[in-house]
Amino acid sequence: MQKDRIVQGAGAPRRVVEVVQDRHGNRIEIFDPPFYRKEFEDAYRFIIDEYRVAQKEIGLFLPCAVRKPYSQSPSHQLFRRIIDGVLDPADYHIVVFGTCGTVPAELECMYPYQNYHYMLGKTTDERVRRDFHRIEVYRLKGYLEKTRDTYRHRLAYCIGPFRKAMVEASEETGIAVDLLPSDPMIERLYDIDCPFPEGSLSMQGYIDEFREGLVRLAGMVHGSGAAAVDRDSVRRGPVRA
Repeated sequence: MQKDRIVQGAGAPRRVVEVVQDRHGNRIEIFDPPFYRKEFEDAYRFIIDEYRVAQKEIGLFLPCAVRKPYSQSPSHQLFRRIIDGVLDPADYHIVVFGTCGTVPAELECMYPYQNYHYMLGKTTDERVRRDFHRIEVYRLKGYLEKTRDTYRHRLAYCIGPFRKAMVEASEETGIAVDLLPSDPMIERLYDIDCPFPEGSLSMQGYIDEFREGLVRLAGMVHGSGAAAVDRDSVRRGPVRA
């Protein structure tokens, strides 16, 4: 068995626990969980205590990605093309959340957010998964409270553990966050035989719902007919277990 490798650099040494390849054949070193690390808590406290988030109509919460910076990952490039095809950039603010914590997208290159690789989905240690949930709920609650009056609407596009953390943070703060994809769509695409049964947020069914949800938001912001679409198709309630 290959021994874990220690990487020195800015901040504390990081342990490389696995090496994977992306779809282009590039090697990516997977580090130990970032959410335990002091530099991530320090960066989070800076965002909560000192960073000023500009007022926007819409806060869009997107999950973090293995490729850094997040905006250069294939998934985020897809999400941003869809967002920019529907919403006026003046109306929305993107927030990245997940194993990184809760990060305004414009800070994606700030240390340590560009200096880690981690995949929670490959973790089988239930203690680590429980710790992630506890820590991420705390960080999401802090960000939601900080931005309570910053956004008029909030939409989180997420599945799996990130979604569960967002649901709990929203419920505990009393701050509404619409969720996409919808639970019925997740049920429809769920494949128990896959390593990641809920699939990928890049799947067409999920993407179609995301685009439709953004159209509804645009209608609410600008008072067009799209605002009349039934919002029940955008879930706010408990997430699928």
